[in-house]
Amino acid sequence: MKKNKPQTFLITGGTGFLGCHVARELVRRGMRVKLLDLESLNEPDLWGRVENYVGDVRNKILVERLMEGVDVVIHAAAALPLAQPEEVRSTTIGGTKVVLESAQKNKVKRVIYISSTAVYGVPEKHPIFENDARIGVGPYGEAKIKAEKMCEQFREEGMIVPIIRPKTFIGSGRLGVFQILFDWVRRGCRIPVIGDGRNRYQLLGVEDLVNAIWLAASKPARAANDTFNVGAKKFETVEKDLTKFFKAVDSNSRVLRTPAKAIKRTLAALERLNLSPLYAWVYATADRDSFVSTDKIEKKLGWRAKYSNAETLIRTFEWYQKHWKEYEKATGITHRVAWKQGALKIARWILQ
Repeated sequence: MKKNKPQTFLITGGTGFLGCHVARELVRRGMRVKLLDLESLNEPDLWGRVENYVGDVRNKILVERLMEGVDVVIHAAAALPLAQPEEVRSTTIGGTKVVLESAQKNKVKRVIYISSTAVYGVPEKHPIFENDARIGVGPYGEAKIKAEKMCEQFREEGMIVPIIRPKTFIGSGRLGVFQILFDWVRRGCRIPVIGDGRNRYQLLGVEDLVNAIWLAASKPARAANDTFNVGAKKFETVEKDLTKFFKAVDSNSRVLRTPAKAIKRTLAALERLNLSPLYAWVYATADRDSFVSTDKIEKKLGWRAKYSNAETLIRTFEWYQKHWKEYEKATGITHRVAWKQGALKIARWILQ
């Protein structure tokens, strides 16, 4: 019997934290994989198993060339919130326009857009459903909304464009703001939470997100051509999840409650002075409930979350314990490197 020809996937943002996890899963499934990113591939296990192209997603000539022969695009490229506002807008909005137009021109079967639950802003009601209002906070959230609307427009023109809205996702290789948490936990510091820690804040294991993306790529178009929230199914309050995490990794850390308003004002001032890597959406939502319904993706695509909040934190920290020395000195603004702690280093010293 003749075997089906493997599909060809193009992942934008392909050498980033999520891109590499998706690439591994696609390679495991026997797919041909192309990666496009500003950075070259730094994952030895993927060398020779994927095609790596260094370039900008806003480069229309390059993107159109890479689209040739592609069946599915996973569009994950975006400038993160710590980047300059114009960079965020041009990459997220302009890059998405280039990807959609190039895919349409090359008759690509499906474009999966990786959005964010940041499109919901700071809602008052929970859980959040896919048809709830989109009110982005800051350039990042606003740009994601505009990119989503572009995807919806191309969907109306007949393209298959699933939109995935993941909660904050972590796993092996994830650093960024979580490197700050893990660094403090490794040292046994008290961990200040904004407010009393009794709010419920949903996370997501990257493996569960990768599974959602695969289902959006492989399920029939009538089911997949929609917008889906993705988040952990099992999660408790911030205090309870963190306490489980500390105990499981044998850390002396414990939760320290703080006055929300005063801490938010302080963090906002430090952000303006470039003395803290924490941006507005992080601390604006940290003392509030923040969780989405995953009913739609469960019913339409058969997706199920495998990992709880606590399990995901534990698994990611176990990876970090083995590798933290490799990342101690290099800093940047992506999820794959440590962020400069700035004034938070002083707080870390006080709370040890």
